[in-house]
Amino acid sequence: MDLISSENKKQIQTIFQNLDNKVVIHFFTQEFECESCQTTHKLLQELSALSNQLELKVYDFQKDQEAVSKFEIDKIPAIVLEGQRIYGIRFFGIPSGYEFAALLEDLIDVSKGMTELSLETISQLNTLIRRIHIQVFTTPTCPYCPGMVRLAHKLALMNERIKADMVSAVEFPHLANKYSVFAVPKTIVNDGLVEIDGALPEPAFVQEVMRAA
Repeated sequence: MDLISSENKKQIQTIFQNLDNKVVIHFFTQEFECESCQTTHKLLQELSALSNQLELKVYDFQKDQEAVSKFEIDKIPAIVLEGQRIYGIRFFGIPSGYEFAALLEDLIDVSKGMTELSLETISQLNTLIRRIHIQVFTTPTCPYCPGMVRLAHKLALMNERIKADMVSAVEFPHLANKYSVFAVPKTIVNDGLVEIDGALPEPAFVQEVMRAA
């Protein structure tokens, strides 16, 4: 049985008409000790079949160590998006529930190689000297989480020094515990140098992220 219904596939195909260029979906998985890997793989197979602009590449987390090192993958399931370059746009855990919409929007942005951010935000990003790592902890049932994931991914799209991850608090409870994630969304910047509870609008979010710069 398909994970994406026929009706939703038609809607997604309409959305994918906005894909301007090819996007490669790099997926890291393994056959054991990964409860959601198989489901995530099936979801991505169904999704990538809906447009000839999408290509799915699958790697074994244990066997494909060169790719694991290249993409800096430390947990699975993991998704990395590549368009004109390999962006720091990553999903750790299955992008289900509300997060599925974030994945669709990310695919469109990556295909275009650009996104909507204010001129002030772009100006601030251009001042970055050090690398920034953003982790947005989410759950599939959180309606406010995709907005924060999208903001983080937009920053990564527009600046090569930024790496932004969606991290499933459900699938990686040890990380949720490490960063005291008691409610979502919760955003961790540079391993806890900055912590953001809840959802923020773009200017406030960027201001917080830049505190780690």
